[in-house]
Amino acid sequence: MALNLSQKQEVVAELAEVASKAHSLIAAEYAGTTVAQMTAMRKQARESGVYLRVVKNTLASRAVAGTDFEVVQDALVGPLLYAFSTEEPGAAGRLIKEFAKSNDKLKPKVVSVEGKLFAAEHVDVLASLPTREQALSMLARVLAEPAAMFARAVKAVADKQDGGGEVAAEAPVEAEPA
Repeated sequence: MALNLSQKQEVVAELAEVASKAHSLIAAEYAGTTVAQMTAMRKQARESGVYLRVVKNTLASRAVAGTDFEVVQDALVGPLLYAFSTEEPGAAGRLIKEFAKSNDKLKPKVVSVEGKLFAAEHVDVLASLPTREQALSMLARVLAEPAAMFARAVKAVADKQDGGGEVAAEAPVEAEPA
């Protein structure tokens, strides 16, 4: 079904708003993907904070103009599915990588992060980024370690002083023979 001018403008405005706030973008070829596979991918995308959309490349190109994803404009060729990570940078990478395992028709074509264009293979790097919860957990461990090290150091000094004081008090000092 063809879109009229006002519908196209709405699509471009919606995509532009998402692109202006997104952390990363993956454009993937999807030709041959079944309706059931697309439905499952859309459901998983909603759950993981990924904006997933199939639109004409000319509309996508207009939408990303003036955003960090402007660098992808020349690479938008053929039928593409656009996955924008809206909550964390690696979410779209994990989604596309996971669904590409069971669907050989889904092939990443373009990856963009922070205004840089990367080859399709970069989707693996993006997918390996920690989730927000994992990153917060790692940060908490890093922040807790200096406190734990300080507590161990204070305890070691206290133990040494207690142990050193008892030894000095119990052992009589003898004079050396001349």
